[in-house]
Amino acid sequence: MYLLVALARSYATASTRSSRLPPSKPPLSLDHFLLRQRVISLYRKIVRACHKIPPPTKEEMKRYAREEFEQHKAVEDLRKIRYLLSTGKTEFERLGKQVSNMG
Repeated sequence: MYLLVALARSYATASTRSSRLPPSKPPLSLDHFLLRQRVISLYRKIVRACHKIPPPTKEEMKRYAREEFEQHKAVEDLRKIRYLLSTGKTEFERLGKQVSNMG
């Protein structure tokens, strides 16, 4: 009888749901998650700003932004991500000023 109760307890406490994450990808830390959201926000801001640029330059700017983001998508070091985010914001602001001075 004791064996049956122990078996029932172990069965009842066993996890029946499988994880949705692939085994090779651990969950993001809170800092990684927050920085990821900031990076996505910057990318969206850049793409939205590209719509205000005249057509020949518009596609070139969008392509350049995409290439830069894809080039650094595997970076996991928080300090490097912060640095890239800061550099990206600065470059975006600089290019925005140049475009506004042109037109």
